[in-house]
Amino acid sequence: MEARTIVILGGDQTGQELLEAALRVLQPDVVGVELSLPEFDLSLANRRATRNGVVHDAARAIRDHGLGLKAATITPEGAGDVGSPNRILREDIGGKVIVRTGRRIPGVVPVGGVHAPISVVRMAVGDAYGAREWREGSGLDEIAFRTERIERRLCRAVAEFSFRQAERSGAKVFGGPKYTVSPVYEGMLKEEMDAAAERHPEVPYEPQLIDATFALLISSSGAPMVIPALNRDGDILSDLVLPLFGSIAGSESLLVAFGDEGIDEPTALMAEAAHGTAPALEGKDVANPMAMILAAAALLAQTDDERCQAAGRAIREATLEAVAEGVRTADLGGHHGTTAFTDEIIGRTRTKLDVWASL
Repeated sequence: MEARTIVILGGDQTGQELLEAALRVLQPDVVGVELSLPEFDLSLANRRATRNGVVHDAARAIRDHGLGLKAATITPEGAGDVGSPNRILREDIGGKVIVRTGRRIPGVVPVGGVHAPISVVRMAVGDAYGAREWREGSGLDEIAFRTERIERRLCRAVAEFSFRQAERSGAKVFGGPKYTVSPVYEGMLKEEMDAAAERHPEVPYEPQLIDATFALLISSSGAPMVIPALNRDGDILSDLVLPLFGSIAGSESLLVAFGDEGIDEPTALMAEAAHGTAPALEGKDVANPMAMILAAAALLAQTDDERCQAAGRAIREATLEAVAEGVRTADLGGHHGTTAFTDEIIGRTRTKLDVWASL
């Protein structure tokens, strides 16, 4: 059988070190699947040297092969520099949806009633970001304006992916935009959520206004949830939801590209950890690779290949079980380094897949 290709996007500082840890877990003798892992160096130095040519090349490879795994990278602040590689990747790949999932880490105390995973599915483009802004008048009579836009195709992609994600994870679709105040603009997403609910009648559906969504997160029953959102609403929600679990170490981020209809299967997926490059931890073998490992697992789980799906599940379960049994890095109160933690996940993943094969 032809090897599945995952395009590897290298990064900066600790981001690169944690990517290398995740790649150790993806080796064929661990996951039982032959994977092709072509690498592109997206370090700041190489992006500058190629004037972002390497970023465009990496995006083209992800479009061709459908899967990408990215390390955390540095975005320089200076005008005229190479800017954000994530923006280029998003545009070149055609990413429409960003999915960030928070989950409880064994031994880490969550906030409130949060227990089961919560995924925020938000628009990757449009809405408040990239809106045209201007001002008129002066003094206290000065007025600021902003013209925002969303597209029905994008609303449909967010809604459809939300219901598919809920279907896969046994979750309910919860929340939504402020459609009562903005029935024309924000109501477009609500219309697509309602239409997706009709296409997926087996998925529990509890639409809520965005302000009620924030309030009810803390008092929820602890059931798994998928929350579809506009771009800025989802950005803010992600920043709230992930820390609710006590640490973002168990959270991964997915960029999803779709065809023109918005309800087709994804055409490309790029996974990464939700954290940054952590320069203070570079070279010390103490950083937590958990989020990068879970990002790799999420990528495998999203494929249509049963062997890859099984490998993704094995990695995820092995990681969480290891932490539950006290195998933790310092940020979670443990004494394992990056290498030792990864070694443990490798051993447990192999054992799980061996046992499942025997059954």
